[in-house]
Amino acid sequence: MNPSEPAMRLRVFRVLLAAVAIGFGLLTLVAGARVLAGADPGYVVFRPLLLFNTAMGAAYVAAGVAMLRSATWGKRAAGAILALNLLALATILALYASGSGAVASASLGAMTLRTAIWLALFVGLNRIIRPTFNP
Repeated sequence: MNPSEPAMRLRVFRVLLAAVAIGFGLLTLVAGARVLAGADPGYVVFRPLLLFNTAMGAAYVAAGVAMLRSATWGKRAAGAILALNLLALATILALYASGSGAVASASLGAMTLRTAIWLALFVGLNRIIRPTFNP
């Protein structure tokens, strides 16, 4: 095995993680913009969550760019986004559990997915920084 091959694999893995972050961010921006423009998603929209998620779409893209430039900065960005998404998830879970009807179950599912994706990105970047990754 060429000595530079592990480094190349880690770089490719980092680029893939960045592509996921950027792609997910762009999809989040488009979906949020559509609903803000009046599209009906088919469930009750909790406007503060819509605004949060749409703004986070831009943060997702920025984090993806950070991942391309540096695994360390990318990990920091992913960790911050993960923390914010966990906070948002906990908040809407509490609202949902209160029975107020302000938050749809679809919103809980979507926020859970966002949180899981950013957990995976954070863990992936952590593995790049502390190489135990052996594809």
